[in-house]
Amino acid sequence: MFRTLIAAAVAVAIAVPAMAEEKKVTGPLSFTLKDIKGKDVELSKYKGKVVVFVNVASKCGLTSQYEGLQAMYEKYEKQGLVVIGVPANEFGKQEPGTDAEIEKFCSSNFKVSFPMMSKIVVKGKGINPVYESLTGKSAKFPGDIKWNFEKFVVGKDGQVVARFEPNTEPNDPKFVQKIEAELKK
Repeated sequence: MFRTLIAAAVAVAIAVPAMAEEKKVTGPLSFTLKDIKGKDVELSKYKGKVVVFVNVASKCGLTSQYEGLQAMYEKYEKQGLVVIGVPANEFGKQEPGTDAEIEKFCSSNFKVSFPMMSKIVVKGKGINPVYESLTGKSAKFPGDIKWNFEKFVVGKDGQVVARFEPNTEPNDPKFVQKIEAELKK
């Protein structure tokens, strides 16, 4: 009986911290992604900067947004903006290429110099933890991504501060105002 009570107490002592950790909300900068060349990128290195996560695709009607994203990155990079392109193939299979093909497409067509990650799943079965933190039930702006080029703005503290629909162009005044306001903080 005594051994059973001790075993139960030990099990509870182990389980309670584990449950507390599971409930802990982690921001998108708590994770690691692979860049387009396959190297690990600790996203925590971007803490203290304003980060825009955008799921991208090469064969989408919105693909021309790469141009605006690149222009925004060039304009605000020195002030602390980082745009992170995240290729995904969940929407109309519009990102079918390999990482090498995606990189070539982005550099030759749009001269993309902002960080590009390896292709991941951003919605549904197999969703990457970064995107689970952006869209999951405990996210600040929960709900599945609707299409390619949905944008999430992460403040300098590593917390998501805004979410913009796919058809929001990078030069949209509300999007630009949010970026500028976060950079001033």
